[in-house]
Amino acid sequence: MAAPTDAPATPPAAPRTGVPGATGASGPGAAPVLRPHAEEAFADELAALAACDDRPRPERWLLSPWAVATYLLGGELPDGTVVSPKYVGPRRVVEVAVATLATDRALLLLGVPGTAKTWVSEHLAAAVSGDSTLLVQGTAGTPEEAVRYGWNYARLLADGPGRDALVPSPVMRAMAEGKVARIEELTRMPADVQDSLITVLSEKTLPVPELGGETRAVRGFNLVATANDRDRGVNELSGALRRRFNTVVLPLPASVEDEVDIVTRRVRALGRSLDLPEPPRGAEEIRRVVTVFRELRDGVTADGRSRVRSPTGTLSTAEAISVVTAGIALAAHFGDGVLRAADVAAGIRGAVVRDPVSDPVVWQEYLEGVVRERDGWKDFYRACREVG
Repeated sequence: MAAPTDAPATPPAAPRTGVPGATGASGPGAAPVLRPHAEEAFADELAALAACDDRPRPERWLLSPWAVATYLLGGELPDGTVVSPKYVGPRRVVEVAVATLATDRALLLLGVPGTAKTWVSEHLAAAVSGDSTLLVQGTAGTPEEAVRYGWNYARLLADGPGRDALVPSPVMRAMAEGKVARIEELTRMPADVQDSLITVLSEKTLPVPELGGETRAVRGFNLVATANDRDRGVNELSGALRRRFNTVVLPLPASVEDEVDIVTRRVRALGRSLDLPEPPRGAEEIRRVVTVFRELRDGVTADGRSRVRSPTGTLSTAEAISVVTAGIALAAHFGDGVLRAADVAAGIRGAVVRDPVSDPVVWQEYLEGVVRERDGWKDFYRACREVG
């Protein structure tokens, strides 16, 4: 009854565009999805990279490591195609991450919330395998079946144990198809579920004792996991599992300019997907939001002259993107379309004030000690006071 040890757990998946409502499939009557997968949203860029990519490619990779890094960091191709940057940060960080996937070591992306770990992992999988959907979302309730395999109990009761009754996990499918699997928030998964990855990563096999067989990883398989710096101690990785990963730390944006650039790009992309107009003079408010977040996050004003207390929240770049996007929606639907301080004030306060006891004091001190005295910020001060 057992399948050959090197047989795929399941046949290759059918194209995802054939599942009604599952993707942004084109055609009469097809409903546009809210968020296309990376390989769909940037299909033109990936195709252009593949067409001009003459460098060696690891087996089953759609692009060479150089092309994967170019896809993430952006650039101009010989044919004039402009590849938009997906990640703004140190080039070496991306190069190390891509090079790791070309080895037999798994990749762990580590960083504080909002440093684009999930974003980078999705685009890595899209560029390497053309499929970013082989995903396990780690939570406190993630079962071992999400990493290994489960069973179709109706078929199991009807026909008994067999390959037809086995439900492969995304990791098992990636092993069988030679693709990149993704695990989000690895340290939020229970320790025994985490450790079920040890055999997969060290032996490149996933035993199926019920069938007396196993699934072997074919060339091209690897795994990208993400973990939050602030989750240390939640379900910290065992030494045995950590040794099977190469860890790459994604830093916070190095400068205000970098962070403003990241927020501007993502807000523009989100606005297009939500049919929100690009507001005039939006750059000024984006810079204000980023400045407030960085000063409260770093505990010091931009000029280095004044110390400020930091709130309990992370005030990540991702949260800044959400604040600005919500502000644009307010301006578009309840204003004249111009993004103003009043449109972002409530969102900023909501991001800062998480703890109802300590955070209101931190926010009030920042408003009165920094914002009130800053030239050109009177409208922002008044808007924040009205919200408070």
